[in-house]
Amino acid sequence: MFKPFGYEPILTKDMLQKKKKQRDKASNMGATLKRIWHYVDEQRALLLIVLLMVVLSSGLQLLGPFLIGRLIDAHIIARELSGMATIIAVIAISYIVLSITLFLQNYWMIGIAQQTVYRMRTELFNQFQKLPISFFDRKQHGELMSRMTNDMDNVSSTLNSTFIQVFSSVLVLTGTVVVMLTMSPLLTLITMIIIPVMFIATRWITRRTGPLFKGQQQRLGTLNGMVEESISGQLIVKAYSQEERMIEDFTGKADELRHVGYWANVYSGGIPKVMNFLNNASFALVAGAGGILAVNGHLSVGTIVIFTEYARQFTRPLNDLANQFNNVLSAIAGAERVFEILDEEVEKEPHAKPLKERLAGHIKFDDVTFRYDVATEKPTLSNISFDIPAGKTAALVGATGAGKTTIMQLIARFYDVDDGELTIDGRAIETISRTDLRAQMAFVLQDPFLFEGTIRDNIRYGRLDASDAAIEQAAKQANAHQFIEKLEGGYDHVLTEDGGDISQGQKQLLSIARALVADPAILLLDEATSSIDTVTEMAIQEALDRLMKGRTSIVIAHRLNTVKNADFIFVLEHGKLLEGGPREELFASKGRYYDMVMQGK
Repeated sequence: MFKPFGYEPILTKDMLQKKKKQRDKASNMGATLKRIWHYVDEQRALLLIVLLMVVLSSGLQLLGPFLIGRLIDAHIIARELSGMATIIAVIAISYIVLSITLFLQNYWMIGIAQQTVYRMRTELFNQFQKLPISFFDRKQHGELMSRMTNDMDNVSSTLNSTFIQVFSSVLVLTGTVVVMLTMSPLLTLITMIIIPVMFIATRWITRRTGPLFKGQQQRLGTLNGMVEESISGQLIVKAYSQEERMIEDFTGKADELRHVGYWANVYSGGIPKVMNFLNNASFALVAGAGGILAVNGHLSVGTIVIFTEYARQFTRPLNDLANQFNNVLSAIAGAERVFEILDEEVEKEPHAKPLKERLAGHIKFDDVTFRYDVATEKPTLSNISFDIPAGKTAALVGATGAGKTTIMQLIARFYDVDDGELTIDGRAIETISRTDLRAQMAFVLQDPFLFEGTIRDNIRYGRLDASDAAIEQAAKQANAHQFIEKLEGGYDHVLTEDGGDISQGQKQLLSIARALVADPAILLLDEATSSIDTVTEMAIQEALDRLMKGRTSIVIAHRLNTVKNADFIFVLEHGKLLEGGPREELFASKGRYYDMVMQGK
């Protein structure tokens, strides 16, 4: 049950930092603001116009009260009608122009903000495409999505209003102080008594809201990651009746978010209340002191009116600055999370050269060792050596965790070897760019992935310049044409996300058609016929035979009957190659492969 007044604020590590760490944090904040400014500064011309509009609107805000005070002294109290209409007209025009400038500066600033966030969001998405697979292995996908959406929205909403608000507040504050000093230094001093109190109150609050807003963004990212994971794995959740546990986990994480969000907003929401109180106190002081001075003949009534209005205008910018500071903290927290991804090291290819010719597909592992985590002593693959001639089919067999998929990932350069050498057609694989290498590869995986869109577009994903005729020909070779024609719209049938409206076997046939369109030199098959019924498996195997013909193919399969036609079979166990060669030789040697076959009978 929610007990807002019974809870204590979460004391995070950030809130308990000493002065040195606080200085480091301020330095990081400055660096983040500088990076955001780099994006904004690219629209310098439009930004300059906005700033001019802000200067004009700030001047008009100062002009209005001054004219009203003069109207009172020179015309209302003096009962002088001559010139009264003129000054009223000037006041009216000044407020009309003020409204126009406020509209224009907001209109143009929104454009600047949206363009800035558009570029940041585009760079972030581009960065996602350049990051290595290892990065996505260690990050929650929902948490990454949160950086693209929630964190970017925080930056956008802050740029939309905060930049103008801060600049305008500084100008109005400065102009107000200058005008007040020229009219009455004493009343100005009385007005400014409230500033130290405002500063202390604001500093006390903002020192607590900063870490809380950052914690809120982090917990929101974690919660989004859990939601994404839960939805993606809903079948497993229901299959194992884990709905209650998922609800409990979600409730716990949501409660953490609620707790941090509650205190972040309690503290930040207290700023306007404190500022309003101080604003009213300042107004009362000015009105009281001004009244005494007016009674004693030191000030006119119009001057008091001007001062009381300026007193409000003096505290209002301070109030606005305090409020906007919370928005800035939230935006900085979001921007830091975005820049954290942009600063991740992308895949580099210092030794790669363009590949101009088509690969033959001769793959050779020479004493290859690999670790997913370089900090771990135990390698995933140890001293692997084998040779697959071009155009031949090699099968990788072994228990789960033997290293079969890792070998495929090394061939595709999702990872690079740590020791030893992996060559293709005699060239070290590091000298072939990933783009050129993968352009001559195709993948048929255990769980085929289809994008939301038409069947035609999903097949064309293998080669974007493929004609409609080539797509249909590939579908026929993949034994997919018949079921496609039965769908509403045929090849223009729109699939839901990941092809949820067709069967697993049909998705696999489409992935084979996609591989056929790509016309690869090297084919990687990872459990392509697992979890498929016998009839569909026959259709898939027939399509795979067409696909593999004349191409170097690496096949992973747990069921040994699916690799009986392979030219070579390599048996792996705990990251080591136990034996390898043609099936007949392995069977005759009565080694590990022979044992596996006999155990399967």
